[in-house]
Amino acid sequence: MGQEPDGKKDNQTVETHDLASLLEAKERECAEAKDRYLRLYAEFENHKKLAQRDQLDYAKYAAEKVLRELLPVADNLERAIAHARSVNADAAVVDGLDLIARQFQDALHKSGAKPIVAVGQPFDPALHQALAQVDSGEHESDTVVEEAQRGYLLHGRILRPALVTVARKSAPSQGDGA
Repeated sequence: MGQEPDGKKDNQTVETHDLASLLEAKERECAEAKDRYLRLYAEFENHKKLAQRDQLDYAKYAAEKVLRELLPVADNLERAIAHARSVNADAAVVDGLDLIARQFQDALHKSGAKPIVAVGQPFDPALHQALAQVDSGEHESDTVVEEAQRGYLLHGRILRPALVTVARKSAPSQGDGA
């Protein structure tokens, strides 16, 4: 009988040790599950933010296709006004066309489209498309001197580049007639 208490003690020690290792294993398992959960949650949050950003971008640029189709109408309206002025058309007609053009530009602006200021600005291939270069003694080299077609930005992104003519310095004339 003297061995029973010692045997129980040994069994209790083994059981306590087994329970402690089981507890430790379960704590590790719980920590791993928590880590997986936190990573999955972070991934979900990132995906949700990306989806929201995509949705905002879609809404922001949804009008892009329609605006691209309307820009030639604005161009033709400007040409009609210029032609009406050049042939000394009735002032009421020119004023009416001006009013329509301003309303059209206001509608473009409200839709997020803004004209690119080109004439007098340094040539920027991200904003301008060069049609020609002309020699110029009065303008700096690589300065836009004429705009053939107005360019537009949509919320800071190119909707259509401006078609421009760019100045270049005139080559100095060679005066020696050799």
